[in-house]
Amino acid sequence: WLIAELWFHSTDRVAPMGCGASKWKDPGVVRRGRPRSVGEVVVFLPGLRVPRTVDFPQSLGDHLDTSTVERLSALRATVVTMAMQESAMALKPRRRTTRHGGSGTANLLQALEEYLPVLLGLVKESSDLRNKVQFVWANQEDDSEETSMADAWYEVLSVLHLMAMVCFLQANSLLLPRSYGDGQGPRVSEESRRATVDVFLKAAGYLDCAVNQVLPQIPPEKRRALPVDLVEGNLKALSLQGLGQGVDMQLGLAIDNPKATLAVKRRLACEMVKYWQQIKDSIPELPLSDGWAKKHTLFVKWKYAEAKAAAYYFHGLILDEGNTEKSQEMAISSLQASEEFLKESKRASKAFHSTPPTSRISTPFGTTKHLLDMIPKETLSKLQNNQDLNTQERPSNTGVSQIITPPPPLPDFPLALNPEEYELPQLDPLLKKEANH
Repeated sequence: WLIAELWFHSTDRVAPMGCGASKWKDPGVVRRGRPRSVGEVVVFLPGLRVPRTVDFPQSLGDHLDTSTVERLSALRATVVTMAMQESAMALKPRRRTTRHGGSGTANLLQALEEYLPVLLGLVKESSDLRNKVQFVWANQEDDSEETSMADAWYEVLSVLHLMAMVCFLQANSLLLPRSYGDGQGPRVSEESRRATVDVFLKAAGYLDCAVNQVLPQIPPEKRRALPVDLVEGNLKALSLQGLGQGVDMQLGLAIDNPKATLAVKRRLACEMVKYWQQIKDSIPELPLSDGWAKKHTLFVKWKYAEAKAAAYYFHGLILDEGNTEKSQEMAISSLQASEEFLKESKRASKAFHSTPPTSRISTPFGTTKHLLDMIPKETLSKLQNNQDLNTQERPSNTGVSQIITPPPPLPDFPLALNPEEYELPQLDPLLKKEANH
């Protein structure tokens, strides 16, 4: 499939000229370059949207100085080459990880950051240049193989989306178990988990900028032609995913910290539920016939159920500290609910990993490991110690029976984690000089 991927991105396949938006759908059943397996997945990302080659001299040769066109071409060619390489390697089994999540992803992110200030010259200083170039990008979640649009703002939007997905790829690499040569076996270090929080917030910042600063620049008729990868609901859902998984890392660190109180852990778990609820509400209707889109939907279902399992678990432990019969009853129903949601999350996780492109379940750590270890034990112990409150015997070796009473509502906490603020960069000085000239 890699050979096919390289052919499909070849320089001979230049984008068609025109001023409108168009989509191309592969008549074959299986897309070129679609991997069958993507290794271990902790952080969902729908592959990488890769730019196709465009001919800047043909489109801009009569409007900009030759050196400026050559610089723009060189910067984008670097992005195309590196994005192709990283897309071919992304999530492959088994991707070698480094302390910073991979030098390839860091280099691609730097190349995108260098390209963006020059690209903005086509939209910020001269509207005459905005629609001169037909930009083409490969899609991942949309039914159409690729989307072509003669609008430089579409290119800016695609660049920001790719920057965010590269961050997700870095986070996934950081959260895969590594051996440290200390005899303790492979694990995800505290340093890596802390580092991913910043990476998640950076990704959320790129996507937040895309929604609030870039999408409004694209006319409604062109926005309707955007692939599902770039529609507002999907961009918001991915931004919120960065925040939700960031809180997940914070909760895991709090669980490992003996000084962190139950109240702190419950608050983080309840915030995580709110993020995943917002993701569930924001995500657009995805084409479920497509592997990436179906995996995306299942990932949200998995993490939403896991967040609710965590929230009801810590809520139940706090209620269990009460001395009244009512608080004990609510504690039991909360713990029962946590186990039911844990079962649901395990089913969704299994479905996610078995959906093509298939993936492997990484070794549990942090929040997930704690829930898997503790929820069944705590629920069973609580039921055994409160037989007078049980109206239905818990069958042996079958887990929690059907919930007898509805669980109490979870506390409502304001969300504390926000995207890292990101503003579009200033126009490249050379391009600003050219535009003024």
